[in-house]
Amino acid sequence: MLVNLNKLLPRAREKRYAVGAFNINNLETLRGVVAAAEALRAPVILQTSEGALEYAGLEYLAALAHTAAKKTRVPLVFHLDHGKDVALIKRVIRSGLYTSVMFDGSRLALKENMRRTRELARLAHARGMTLEAELGVIKGVEDKVSANKDLFTDPAQAAGFVAETRCDALAVSIGTSHGAYKFFGTPKLEIARLKAIARTVRVPLVLHGASGVDAHALDALHEKCEVWGDCERLSGARGVPDSQIREAITYGVAKINIDSDLRLSFTAAVRSAFLNDKKMFDPRMYLGAGRSAVEEVVKNKIKLFKG
Repeated sequence: MLVNLNKLLPRAREKRYAVGAFNINNLETLRGVVAAAEALRAPVILQTSEGALEYAGLEYLAALAHTAAKKTRVPLVFHLDHGKDVALIKRVIRSGLYTSVMFDGSRLALKENMRRTRELARLAHARGMTLEAELGVIKGVEDKVSANKDLFTDPAQAAGFVAETRCDALAVSIGTSHGAYKFFGTPKLEIARLKAIARTVRVPLVLHGASGVDAHALDALHEKCEVWGDCERLSGARGVPDSQIREAITYGVAKINIDSDLRLSFTAAVRSAFLNDKKMFDPRMYLGAGRSAVEEVVKNKIKLFKG
């Protein structure tokens, strides 16, 4: 069944666990995410980026999400991730196909971010949808999201921002990064900043750019890379350690976005399928391997976020 963020996140924050938000781009990623949710009887958030809508089409992805919701008893949120195009967000809201949207006005001046967020929250709430907002800029490159440096969320602005905009969840910038190259030194989140935000903000907090970039998955991606000539693929990539994810959850983070880990595992599985069967040409075989890899990643994330 499809629900909005308010059916899941307030309880998650209260009980100090987080709900995983997983980016889907096609049938295989969706089925992998939903299979993991069903296996563990855990709710998940299915989210689509603006880039995913360009690639697969809004109606196609919505049809997949609605079909999954009809076939499972696990609560699913269908969420627009990192919406920057106001016209697109309004189209999504008016379509009635989603249960939640995000407006990313983080690159705007504070007052303009607040004004647009409030307008979109009003439209979303009138349709029974929730709205996630962002305060502060999260660096990195992924899909259509790009920023050269962090602008950490100011705890002094957070409470006023939430009160003025009436957003249902707030994405914060505390040192995570979009993409697979999150850290070039020692991984470190600004936990003290997160604590300060959580003391004044009552809505659930959201952690973007939170993939772990698992070392075992990287090893699988680089198997026999000398033969394939692709040893530089994601060479040096680093993610957020599990211990820091758990710490963030204890201080108000109730929604955690995962995309790079799904891409990494899917690519490694498809690559391994071709590596191990030189005659393979059936897409159902190698895409099925990718789907299974996504399912395992999502299971591990659900367990991590539950603690």
